[in-house]
Amino acid sequence: MRTAPGVEAYGGGGFRIAGDRFEGGVLILDDAVHLWPVSDLKGVTPESLAPVFAIGLAAVEFVLIGTGATLMPAPRAIRDAVQKAGLGLEVMNTPEACRLYNLMAEDGRRVAAALIAV
Repeated sequence: MRTAPGVEAYGGGGFRIAGDRFEGGVLILDDAVHLWPVSDLKGVTPESLAPVFAIGLAAVEFVLIGTGATLMPAPRAIRDAVQKAGLGLEVMNTPEACRLYNLMAEDGRRVAAALIAV
């Protein structure tokens, strides 16, 4: 059984995940939370998502990107890199991305979440 960490709260420039507070952006990958030094969509690059691509399809099948308070489309380079890796992609504002991540993780899906703080 997976023990994916749940996003319990967001706002104030960070997140509460599995009881711990994280300041700034986070990358939830393979059931672990990592600080992610991305503060806006311009910082979301194939390089910033390199840990997702490196871990492979055995651990991740889908990537959620939370773009902050406002929904913004993913840059073409991100869409191309995710497609090349064979992963699914969904881009939405961070509150919606947190909700969808929690649902997918509870369902046992292999999901990575790249979340820009609000």
